[in-house]
Order: sequence, then C-alpha cells, then structure tokens
Amino acid sequence: MRHSSFTAFYDANVLYPAPLRDFLMHLALTGAYRARWSALVHDEWKRNLLANRSDLTQGQLDRTSALMDKAVPDGLVTGYESLIEGLQLPDVDDRHVLAAAIKCNASVIVTFNLKDFPKDILGQFNIEPLHPDDFITDLWDIDAAAVLEAARRQRASLKVPPHSAREYLDRLLLQKLPETVKLLSSFEFVI
Repeated sequence: MRHSSFTAFYDANVLYPAPLRDFLMHLALTGAYRARWSALVHDEWKRNLLANRSDLTQGQLDRTSALMDKAVPDGLVTGYESLIEGLQLPDVDDRHVLAAAIKCNASVIVTFNLKDFPKDILGQFNIEPLHPDDFITDLWDIDAAAVLEAARRQRASLKVPPHSAREYLDRLLLQKLPETVKLLSSFEFVI
C-alpha cells in the first residue's frame, strides 16, 4: 500500500450517511492520502444519526467508529483541544474540526458545510474546505486507480443485497457525488 503525506480531515456530516462514510473509508485504505477525524467528530455523526434513525443503537454506531479507528490506526486525532479557543469560525461549534485539522497538518477538510469553513480563515492554516465530490474528483486527478479500487471494493462488500455497478453508482449519486459518478460511469465494467 502507498502512503501519502496528503492529509484529509473528515467533518461529521460526511461520516453521517453510511454509503458515503463507507466509500471514504475504502478510499482512505488505498493509501492515496491520510484520512483523519476526531472523537468529537465521531460523537457528532453518531449523535445525529441516533436522533434521526430509531432503528439504530448506540452500540452499533460505537462498533462502526471503533472499526474505523482500527482500520486507520492513526486516523483519530487527539491533543488539539488547546487550539479551539483561539479559532474564529462562523459557527463556534465547528472550531474543534479546524483545531483537529490544524493539529494533524491536514491539507483539506472534507465537508458539506463549506459556508461554515470560509476559505480565507482556513487559508491562514494552509487548509482548504472541500465538498466530498470535489475531494474525490481531485483525488481522481491524482490517482484514478485508487478511486476505482475503492469503488470496486465497496461495491464488492455490498452483499445484502448485492448491487450491480449501475445500482452502486446510483447509490453514490444519492450521496451528492454527481461528478464522481460521472467519472466512475466510464469504468462500470471495472467496478
């Protein structure tokens, strides 16, 4: 496996939907970049998921976050708390995300909430906010084989029920990844 120094910090909102979380984890395991998150990010996506999905339990979500931490042993960022107070963001509740991203020398914060992470503020720390679709398409430009491999592995893991390549791509489209799906569609036969 390759190991890149390029680091992406995941905001909670990209880990909330299981299909996107799963794809981002498969991407992380390619070694094309270093994926990072924090315990507070885990707490946030799990709390929101439990509030909206009565069919899920805390134990199930704790197992998922533990598996994520195990799959990417250095993925969990710690020791950033002292940075939080000195940061300014439109939503003070997002400062922990920026603090953890700074601590792990992230190049990007992968988030749906771009307005909450203004480029001018993040730029001071050489960090860019990126929508997950932009993040994946940028990754495609750097290492298309890694993105294809992650998609192939994720689709192969979907067994109940199994997904055709088209069904899989339709599922990604529902995750607000139109450009990613457009790129992957040319390689349906591979995934």
